[in-house]
Amino acid sequence: MDDPHTELSQIQRKISLWAFSSALILALVFMLLQEKAIAKGLLLGTCFSIINFILLGKSLPMTLLRSRPGASLVGLASIFLRYAILAIPLIIGVKSPSFNLIAVIIGVFAIQIVTLFDYILIKPLLDRK
Repeated sequence: MDDPHTELSQIQRKISLWAFSSALILALVFMLLQEKAIAKGLLLGTCFSIINFILLGKSLPMTLLRSRPGASLVGLASIFLRYAILAIPLIIGVKSPSFNLIAVIIGVFAIQIVTLFDYILIKPLLDRK
């Protein structure tokens, strides 16, 4: 069996690449449609979604290798840090008219959307082969 850290890194890379690639393609489409605010919002939210996902992967091993009180503290600190990071694009989306807030919100959920898409559509197709 592979090293769990290596496997986690590979999964993170794959999902992050898919999320960013999808956001980039959609942003290009919206740029061609003269919807720059939507394109910028989608990219902004997706970038922060990927940062959040990477931080989650880094905090999991730190949480699992501690005693129960230590794990609770690291887990809670991780949650607060990641929520604070996710608040940044949302605040920018609210304050700046050059970013579409709805697109930022969709971008923030990019990792979850790609993960769901992978689980529902891609994985069954690969398992069938």
